[in-house]
Amino acid sequence: MNNDNLPKNRTLTLQRIFDAPLEIVWAAWTQPEHIANWWGPKGMETTVLEHNFEVGGSWKYAMKMPDGNEFIADGVYSEIVHHQKIVSSANFKPMTENVEIHSIFESDGEKTKFTFHCVHETEEYCKQQEQMGFYNGWGSVFERLNEFLQNT
Repeated sequence: MNNDNLPKNRTLTLQRIFDAPLEIVWAAWTQPEHIANWWGPKGMETTVLEHNFEVGGSWKYAMKMPDGNEFIADGVYSEIVHHQKIVSSANFKPMTENVEIHSIFESDGEKTKFTFHCVHETEEYCKQQEQMGFYNGWGSVFERLNEFLQNT
């Protein structure tokens, strides 16, 4: 049996411990007025165009780069477990399309353990995305989230 296309071979993962209670991290991730403050790598300005936070609901964010160029990020929620897990399709056109993101939240006292999985269609596409800077890009996003949480 060929194991090349198993989810674990098509997934890139980041983990963080945020120095904020689960309820605050969850709100930052799920409420559009908060998302606009941290979504996207450093230097980007995000506008929430659509945010229907329910299973089957869609989200769409415009992300403006420092040079004025803009791109759209969008997806559809497929699973939401309150204070635990959010699963969504995601497109970050033109860089990344047809991925699934899994955001896992775990309370650890006054801190929150956060795990982010990005599942790609193929192992080859996953490797390509990693080489294009997945860890730096998403690392920057979650650093912005951390800064936002510290100032909330």
